[in-house]
Amino acid sequence: MRNMLLVGWLLLPIGAWAFHEGPGQDLAAMEAADASLVAAHEAAAAGEWSAAVRLYEEGLGKLPANADDLVGPSFTQRLRLELNKARMQSSELPTAREELATLVEQMEGESAADTRLLAEARQELARAQFYTTWLMRLEGLPREQWEPEIEAARQNWRLLAEQAADEGAAAARRADLEAAIRLARMDMEELQGLPLPCQCKGCKSCNGKKPSKRPKQGPPKQGASSGAPLDNGGS
Repeated sequence: MRNMLLVGWLLLPIGAWAFHEGPGQDLAAMEAADASLVAAHEAAAAGEWSAAVRLYEEGLGKLPANADDLVGPSFTQRLRLELNKARMQSSELPTAREELATLVEQMEGESAADTRLLAEARQELARAQFYTTWLMRLEGLPREQWEPEIEAARQNWRLLAEQAADEGAAAARRADLEAAIRLARMDMEELQGLPLPCQCKGCKSCNGKKPSKRPKQGPPKQGASSGAPLDNGGS
């Protein structure tokens, strides 16, 4: 028994070193990331979007590779979604649109993906596609360039409406779908008369230029069957 205790005591430094080099390193990384991520959440809640983007990126960069194993499934995917929500509000629409497309594609390929998180990511992707189309149209790009973008938004909203858990959510997605259809059909004069959505203000469009500053032509014409205002899209 004495020999066993002695061996155990001698092995303590090895155990401490192994913890420090293994789980200890992961926990230290998680603690370092935690401060940035908490600050990122607070900045987003306060509408300080540029700070939120910076802090989310900082926190994600500090996470260990096995963060999902330590915290829970889909942890890093949730953070990536929140980061790109902040990017959409911080004049980084093109980057957010690309990252959201990647995130949705990855989650679609996972058999155990969080379905609610996937739906939320798809909703944000559809919103990004909607506002990207808006900018592309204001830039005067031809239909063959912007139509695939708004069609992708329509397909995402149609799928979300079909998969919605309740009628309220389904109705909201159908309203988004109708807004996308109106955006595709609206003539340039009507589009120029609408206020630029906050997601698009100061944003660089997909061709690397800011949207053209064109004179507004007054309020858009609303017919009896025009439905909800266009800027309800992606609500």
